[in-house]
Amino acid sequence: MSRHWGYGKDNGPSTWHEVFPIAKGDRQSPIDILTKSVKYDSSLKPLSITYDSSTARNIVNNGHSFNVEFEDSADKCVLKGGPLEGTYRLIQFHIHWGSCEGQGSEHAVDGVKCEAELHLVHWNTKYGKFAEAVKHPDGLAVLGVFLKVGNACPGMQKVVDSLSAIKHKGKQAAFTGFDPTCLLPASHDFWTYLGSLTTPPLLECVIWIVLKQPVTVSKEQMDKLRSLSFCDENEPPCPMLDNWRPCQPQKAREVRASFQ
Repeated sequence: MSRHWGYGKDNGPSTWHEVFPIAKGDRQSPIDILTKSVKYDSSLKPLSITYDSSTARNIVNNGHSFNVEFEDSADKCVLKGGPLEGTYRLIQFHIHWGSCEGQGSEHAVDGVKCEAELHLVHWNTKYGKFAEAVKHPDGLAVLGVFLKVGNACPGMQKVVDSLSAIKHKGKQAAFTGFDPTCLLPASHDFWTYLGSLTTPPLLECVIWIVLKQPVTVSKEQMDKLRSLSFCDENEPPCPMLDNWRPCQPQKAREVRASFQ
């Protein structure tokens, strides 16, 4: 690729198909969840979410967002139930956000977006490792949580307090003793559909589980996210803003709900 992918005018989502043709595939993410066409599915099981603070390891600025990384060699942080068969291990979480109110989440609900969206990324343990799991249609399960501006999220404070150490691309810091359960809403009602990664290589390997209830974060917490930089410290300043992919065509896919 002559230019690294990103979110700018010349390397943003509208150009990704030039190097990643799957960008025009049949199960790309995110999508606009149209509630009138969603089907309630009584066979969907309740979600089983078990996280362990001892597995948190690092926080990293990868030039597109930040990742909080987890040790994933044992079943200490796992997602089960819902639409899933088997056990999915947490490997990282990250956030997509906008530059202003009303935009920044990747998924939309009836055309309405929130300021940001948290993605907790899990891989199917039957494939032995993450790198193998992404090769399969049921390889990953991503739990999506809408973030909207309101009261501060106490659980988010440790995350945003760590961002000053990783302001620039390539920076990494230790991030331990964190249980991401504190980032989840009280209700685990969800929508689910078959989709893809929302960043290159856009692999169509994701079972999406998007929680209906958003979590509120404060304006100050959002401002901390926006203080990160897409670039390394030797490059001109480039604030990390609008690191989200627009909604993609739903095509023939069905969106199911765990609730009526």
